[in-house]
Amino acid sequence: MDQTAGESRTDQRALSAAAVTVVMWASAFVSIRASAEYFGPGALALGRLLTASVALGVVLLVKRVPPPSRQAWPGILASGVLWFGLYMVTLNWGEQGVDAGTAAMVVNIGPIVIALLSGWLLKEGFPPMLLVGMGVSFAGAAVVGMSTSKGGGSSLTGVLLCLVAALAYGAGVVSQKPALQHASPLQVTTYGCFVGTACTLPFAGQLIDQIPDAPLTATLNMVYLGLFPTALAFTTWTYALSRTTAGKMGATTYAVPAVVVVIAWFVLDEVPGWLTLLGGAICLGGVAVSRRRPRPAPSPAGVPE
Repeated sequence: MDQTAGESRTDQRALSAAAVTVVMWASAFVSIRASAEYFGPGALALGRLLTASVALGVVLLVKRVPPPSRQAWPGILASGVLWFGLYMVTLNWGEQGVDAGTAAMVVNIGPIVIALLSGWLLKEGFPPMLLVGMGVSFAGAAVVGMSTSKGGGSSLTGVLLCLVAALAYGAGVVSQKPALQHASPLQVTTYGCFVGTACTLPFAGQLIDQIPDAPLTATLNMVYLGLFPTALAFTTWTYALSRTTAGKMGATTYAVPAVVVVIAWFVLDEVPGWLTLLGGAICLGGVAVSRRRPRPAPSPAGVPE
């Protein structure tokens, strides 16, 4: 009983951290929309990562956190290059060639990639409820995507870039999991962010050229992206990831499309249609299914529990 209660408390902490991540990542779509018109894909990624690196670096200095151990670096480097670097640039770039609905549908392949890679490489297996829940959530994400798609505005290059972003996201998450066995969530997030920033430094000239011409609101949105959807949300993500499986964490992100619909409704006054609301509800239902614990097998008669 004590062990079960301990696992339940741990899972609740992971769920709370994951909830913060979902809300922050959902809010990022609104800020990206407000900044993308004035910053190129690479410049926006670099500005976001630079802001996050400064914030996280200050936290490391204040808390006097030492560098991670050597065993953690392969996972940190892989996640930094793939997720912080390649994912952010290709997603920003791909969204210039496709509408938001199409981008959402393609990128939501990412959690499926996480489930497949973690089941194979991390030996997490393929729990039936997780797979069913992810299938339901992906269907919901597709409904949201179709309801917001403008149709006829997607290029093959844009779709392929979004697909690369989804694959980079999935591989980056799976790379983080082994690193968390040798380093804290704060270390994995911060140094991964440093690596991603280094990868996007070639866009520094573009960022310097575009900042003076961008309105203050666009620059502030870029700063917001760095502080909250990156520095805060990626830290709460790794905290939750260290306490549950990569497959379950990937499934949790299917709640993002539903939260995006709500935020856009209140912040941008974009009233969703019934099909969008239905898709969001399906996404949340799939997440709930994926988080369900399997029923324990009944104990044989006469055997104390």
